[in-house]
Amino acid sequence: MPIVERVARWRVPLGFLFGAAVLWLARPTGTTLAAGAPVALAGEALRVWAAGHLNKSREVTSSGPYRWFAHPLYVGSSIMGLGLAIAAGSVTVALMIGLYLVVTVTAAIKSEEAYLRRTFGERYETYRRGAGGAAPGSRRFSIAQARANHEQRAIAGVGAALLLLILKATYNGLFWRVAAGR
Repeated sequence: MPIVERVARWRVPLGFLFGAAVLWLARPTGTTLAAGAPVALAGEALRVWAAGHLNKSREVTSSGPYRWFAHPLYVGSSIMGLGLAIAAGSVTVALMIGLYLVVTVTAAIKSEEAYLRRTFGERYETYRRGAGGAAPGSRRFSIAQARANHEQRAIAGVGAALLLLILKATYNGLFWRVAAGR
């Protein structure tokens, strides 16, 4: 199996490893959380919108955010990562998140595009050229479709990440106040 496919396949387990390291190294504050959380939630909102249009492995989707982005789920994940990097309040964490996203999202896109070209051929090429119009993959947003694409897992993930950063910020602030005798 080529390295690109291995990285694409292992991106979720790698994400848990990176997530643990990120949480350990994070230095969140109320200010960084207030700045980063809305960005992370905007990324997740883009993911929900995309997942509500996507009919995975059955067609070339061309509606919703797929009109503007070839890979809106990955764009949303990247925006979410940016928000979490801001919320974490650490340059080291931001660099780790950036490295993880560049390596894994690039691999996932290459692997996915190879699959789409093999599976859909000219339909996918037409979509990529921007000539898809209101193709068979065009539909209205459906929350049921987003659930069928398991987007609730990503919602839970970003919620858990933000909650853990909030807890860490709260604990760190409390720890330093107690240590200072206040």
